[in-house]
Amino acid sequence: MKYLTRTVWILSVVSLLTDIASEMLYPIMPIYLKSIGFSVLLIGILEGVAEASAGLSKGYFGKLSDHAGKRAPFVRLGYTFSALSKPMMALTVYPLWIFLARTVDRVGKGIRTGARDAMLSDEATPATKGRIFGFHRSMDTLGAVIGPALALLYLYFYPANYRMLFLLAFFPGVLAIGCSLLLKDKKRAMPENSTRVGFFSFLHYWKSSPVIYRRLVAGLLIFTLCNSSDVFLLLKIKQAGLSDTSTIGVYIFYNMVYALASFPLGVLADQIGLKKIFVAGLLLFTIVYAGMAAAGDWYWYGLLFFLYGLYAAATEGISKAWISNITSKDDTATAIGTYTAFQSVCTMLASSVTGLLWFEFGAGSALLTTAAIAFMVVLYLLIIVPEPEKFSH
Repeated sequence: MKYLTRTVWILSVVSLLTDIASEMLYPIMPIYLKSIGFSVLLIGILEGVAEASAGLSKGYFGKLSDHAGKRAPFVRLGYTFSALSKPMMALTVYPLWIFLARTVDRVGKGIRTGARDAMLSDEATPATKGRIFGFHRSMDTLGAVIGPALALLYLYFYPANYRMLFLLAFFPGVLAIGCSLLLKDKKRAMPENSTRVGFFSFLHYWKSSPVIYRRLVAGLLIFTLCNSSDVFLLLKIKQAGLSDTSTIGVYIFYNMVYALASFPLGVLADQIGLKKIFVAGLLLFTIVYAGMAAAGDWYWYGLLFFLYGLYAAATEGISKAWISNITSKDDTATAIGTYTAFQSVCTMLASSVTGLLWFEFGAGSALLTTAAIAFMVVLYLLIIVPEPEKFSH
């Protein structure tokens, strides 16, 4: 496995440590916010502001990374921001401070995403993109297994002591910062263009990008508009009668499947085609959401979350590998940053629309509508978007 270079390993370990820190807090974040006086409405506004900050900054810093011809400084700064945000949450309970801490975390994600994915792309050839991105996704998602498990263990011994958990989450974040210092940029020619990069300058990339990029991203964004937060799936199984512990257990199980399957599916995608694996993943998504609309027992939901883990493994890393294979090497961070910026906005809209459908017409209608749109995206990709291997830098 010579394709797993030193840089790929460092980036993957840094992502693992950061995700452990973040996912330690994921299950208890709503509970903690409610305990310090946040209403459901205020929590929604907080998450909306945080996601908007992440989305816009992904596009800007991706463009800035390409413009500067550097990757490592953006990766280090991004992971540093995310690590510092953890203890910030525990310092005081003033709403404005909580908003600042959450925004710092999300902006950190925005700073590093495009540069990190471009760095991964630089370590791969078009024939190994799937396995490189798949391996990184496996390591990253492994943190989503370890993090909640550590949180459950801690809360078993120290129930309701949430603020200390935020401080403890700082330690894996510090280790991630330390590992990121080992990263080195590849030597590359400095860009001749010295014009200033505006905050929304990444939007111009859409007009100048390859047609195949616009076709692919258009399909991915339509899918994102129906792909609401996983909270809705957890809410559905909670309504079906599963206990809090079982619900968190299902979430950990899903992430375990996701982590274990990402690398093998990445290898398979390199062998048979990125498009085939990605489309198969969307078909699994369609099956899961249609299945969730039906009543079932613990085993039924366990099977669906197993399939949901396979869907995530077949799409998340593969989509970025696909994008990096159809765009210029000098624009990789901009291309991925632009896509993930639009994706963040669409994700916010998706959760709002799903919540409205759920409220007005019930869970079944909301879930079946999502499944129907996802299936239409499958048809769109099969008909409109060719295999990425047909295109080269």
